[in-house]
Amino acid sequence: MSGPDRLGGDGTLAAEIAPELIAEQRKLGLAGASPSQLAWRRLKRNRGALVGLAAFVLLVAACLAAPLYADQIAHRGPDDQPGGSETIEIDGEQQLILGLDGIPIGPTWRGEYLLGADTSGRDVMVRLLYGGLNSLKIGLVAALFTTLMSIVVGLLAGYFRGWIDAALSFFMNVLWAFPVILLGIALGVAFAANGFALWGVQILEAGSLWIPIAVIGFVYIPYLARPIRGEVLALREKEFVEAARAQGMGSLRIMFSEILPNVITLLIVFFPLIVANAILLEAALSFLGAGVQAPNPSWGTMIEDGVGRIITAPYLAVVPGAMLVMTVLALNFFGEGIRDALDPRAKVKLES
Repeated sequence: MSGPDRLGGDGTLAAEIAPELIAEQRKLGLAGASPSQLAWRRLKRNRGALVGLAAFVLLVAACLAAPLYADQIAHRGPDDQPGGSETIEIDGEQQLILGLDGIPIGPTWRGEYLLGADTSGRDVMVRLLYGGLNSLKIGLVAALFTTLMSIVVGLLAGYFRGWIDAALSFFMNVLWAFPVILLGIALGVAFAANGFALWGVQILEAGSLWIPIAVIGFVYIPYLARPIRGEVLALREKEFVEAARAQGMGSLRIMFSEILPNVITLLIVFFPLIVANAILLEAALSFLGAGVQAPNPSWGTMIEDGVGRIITAPYLAVVPGAMLVMTVLALNFFGEGIRDALDPRAKVKLES
């Protein structure tokens, strides 16, 4: 193994950090295995992480199939509203999709309106899948934006230190001082109605999905940039960085070719958790009217629409809420499993 792989966080040998783990690896014939191979073996033995990954993959696959379901099964789009007299056959009887009292039909458990209709007569199942597609898209892209910006901020602040570190740390501390939900609401409300313009040029149109993506990605920067900065501060003093400087490497090359690869583990651990938090924040902002705007569906907007009918049609709020909870739990289980797998001190049993 290379020098950094054999060293612990404080510069001690891995054998001094976890002698039990090294002895167990030798007994199983894994003493020569690379850290990535050991991590993969730990992850495969973590059933909670594998269940979380499988559940998340199934949810993503179902949401990606939204256009197919709408076209081949439901025969209507997420925004299609039936006429006031449109009916559907249930148990051999014709029933209004939206009753005269304003109460929509409940689940039919077959074909069209599998989960019933909402208060506008739209197919809940279709909107659930399209809403999940929007929520997942916002969560993943926002997490990528957060990760990229955090890498830049963390590398610059941790490597150069001095006034650059002071300025970037001040920026992160200002963002850190605001509760995420309040900062997200403030920015979301500001951009939701009028979009985002810079020097008179309209960058984002009002109602665009890029607005919640930008807002969520921005507010989570300090939550990832600060750990990256801490790692970079420690790594810049290591021998391999000193050797790179002695060879005449420039600062940018050292940051991106020597230091960044040693921060990848931290990014891998944090990314699923950032995605989960981004999806949860998107739902909260959309519920409060500061995220996804009508007529675009999302799980947050569907929950908000269903709250008014929580007594007469509870499924309108319960179903998207359950999908949201399942997605966040699956990502958290998987993220915890990755963290345990990549931890050199982990005591997850390795089996041959």
